[in-house]
Amino acid sequence: MSKKKLNKTTNVSVAQKDRHATQENMKYQESLIVFYLSIAALIKHRSLKMDEALLKVNNELTTDVTVSWTSQECYQCLYQHLGAVSAALSPGQPSSSEFIVNTQHGLTIMVNATSAQQLCKALTFHFGEQGNYSLWIKDLNNSSEADCSIVTDGKPVNSYTPILIAFFILTGLALLFAIGKTLLGLEAVRRVFFQLTGSMETERLINSELGSPGRTVTTVTDNILPPPPSPSKRLRSLDTFRGISLTIMVFVNYGGGKYWFFKHSSWNGLTVADLVFPWFVFIMGTSTALSINMLLRSGSSRSSLLKKVLWRTLLLFVIGVVVINPNYCQGPLSWENLRIPGVLQRLAWSYLVVACLDLLVARDTWWSPVLDILLYWPSWLCVLLLEVTWLCLTFLLPVPDCPTGYLGPGGIGDMGLYANCTGGAAGYIDRWLLGVKHIYQTPSSRVIYATQMPFDPEGVLGSINSILMTYLGLQAGKIILHYRDLHTSIMSRFLIWGLFLGVISAILTRCSKDGGFIPVNKNLWSLSYVTTLACFAFVLLVLVYYVVDVRKWWSGAPFYYPGMNSILVYVGHEVFEQYFPFRWQMINIQSHAEHLAQNVVATSCWVFISYVLYRKKIFWKI
Repeated sequence: MSKKKLNKTTNVSVAQKDRHATQENMKYQESLIVFYLSIAALIKHRSLKMDEALLKVNNELTTDVTVSWTSQECYQCLYQHLGAVSAALSPGQPSSSEFIVNTQHGLTIMVNATSAQQLCKALTFHFGEQGNYSLWIKDLNNSSEADCSIVTDGKPVNSYTPILIAFFILTGLALLFAIGKTLLGLEAVRRVFFQLTGSMETERLINSELGSPGRTVTTVTDNILPPPPSPSKRLRSLDTFRGISLTIMVFVNYGGGKYWFFKHSSWNGLTVADLVFPWFVFIMGTSTALSINMLLRSGSSRSSLLKKVLWRTLLLFVIGVVVINPNYCQGPLSWENLRIPGVLQRLAWSYLVVACLDLLVARDTWWSPVLDILLYWPSWLCVLLLEVTWLCLTFLLPVPDCPTGYLGPGGIGDMGLYANCTGGAAGYIDRWLLGVKHIYQTPSSRVIYATQMPFDPEGVLGSINSILMTYLGLQAGKIILHYRDLHTSIMSRFLIWGLFLGVISAILTRCSKDGGFIPVNKNLWSLSYVTTLACFAFVLLVLVYYVVDVRKWWSGAPFYYPGMNSILVYVGHEVFEQYFPFRWQMINIQSHAEHLAQNVVATSCWVFISYVLYRKKIFWKI
């Protein structure tokens, strides 16, 4: 081979190697770019907080656009500004901007031109927590409209997995306890156990009150009301019902894992958190009927019972004011910003009115069961007059700068027309009677409706319907008294009342969330809210009564124990909320799992404390 040809071959080989090296270098650079982009996306994904998602808006149009949003939970609300995206840099090179969106509820996204012209049909989408999404805005040929679509770039996390895990853990523990108790109840197992331990203490532990459905419990004084004189007639189902309500109340007050359905509804509608307080009020009325009747039958005078009712009312009210104004730790309570309404205060007023009404008409002798309503017509008349008062004040009272009979949240609701009319007459009465600084400053309506007016969900006007809820519970107690041990009659009457109240709720709400005459609203304690929750209460009480007191399949544990010490548990969980073991420093405060674990542990601690107090015969009497 000639030297010239050899040099040519060598040059070709070197060029091929250079070209190959260049290609390899380009591939390496591309892989680095992909890697860094992946890392950037991962960092961006991790920087998202709880209930947040990343939305990247890509604009291929030649004009600037603005993006707005509204929550599907927000009824007749103004769109809120999300951000602006500039026009495309050039054909094929869209302009883009990134925004953080909320994932608790579905959102409606609207894209407008800077001239406020709507460019495409509004998009409804429920973003997943910590997911990455892209909104593409593309031009349609020969059209003034645009094509808008949302695609998923990064999968969201399943934020509900911790709830499922917690459910299986608690269910598993309950099953293990039930299986263990069943095994220890077997004679053969007991005999082997005694032989291994050789201790009489084992017999005492096995026969203890812990979860024993067939054991008669010594009567203790009720938390608010006088104790019934007959130990054998105390219904475990009532304390169990109260304990269920209280346990859920403690859990949601501690945060409920930061899930939206464990928080109070922003305005109309129901969440888990909206169920428990009315049930607690309901069962207080039931206990009132039983206690007053038994004390009258034991010879107590009505005047002495009235003095006890007044004293308990005063104690509950004072304790409630102290509990909801935590600045007492820093010195004397300041009147300037002292919140007056509250949970215990509402319990106090409801108890006072209903107990006084019952003292006026209660019978200390037995009457025909068919007269469980007619015998007490004077008190029913008083309650109905109170309800008429609520209806007149709510729908007829003139409220300055607001429409008469307004039941909305104000803020951005109702297209922003009544921004300062939060709660209508209920809010106006509280601000006029109590003062703006003496009511709740951060109502739940701020979350979605962006309201600025203070509003108290335990206000004056709502207390009238709280009295109605208590009196319906009193009616449940009257049914128990008049039908005594006729379980079928008691349960059938409960179901009839539940059906009756459910029909009233369906009429008032038109079976809709926002479109009825009187929507279900916890903030207002609306009439439909009371009838709906009382319907649920009667049905739930039937189930608990049947399982616990009739069939004795369940002892009521562990809910029975906090139900026996309800005021102590409620006050304790409020006062010691920020202390270990009810609260601790979390590794990741943006994790539903850690919040849920902390709240479940805190609630379980109070259940355990109530059990220990029960075994020690320690009950807080008011």
